[in-house]
Amino acid sequence: MEAVGLLRKIAQELQLTEEDLIRQGLRAFLEQRIRELRAEWIEITGRYGVAGVEEMEARYREGTLEEADTWRDLQRLDRLEHQIEQLQRLLETLS
Repeated sequence: MEAVGLLRKIAQELQLTEEDLIRQGLRAFLEQRIRELRAEWIEITGRYGVAGVEEMEARYREGTLEEADTWRDLQRLDRLEHQIEQLQRLLETLS
């Protein structure tokens, strides 16, 4: 079944407009993705006992965190923070 037909059928079954079904689906998708990214963010920040990228960078400057073994985690943490912010902005546009 094509996507448009499937959308129409599901919307009718749930007694929703197609637009409402799309909005709810997008909202659920974005919320789930944010939860996944936050779980990874929490795992990394917990591993180093930091509150985020800024604190991790400060620990590098202070010399209390070895760069050699943690650089990839810092890059990943920075990317996660950016992705979470981006998805939250998209989520706000659905409101």
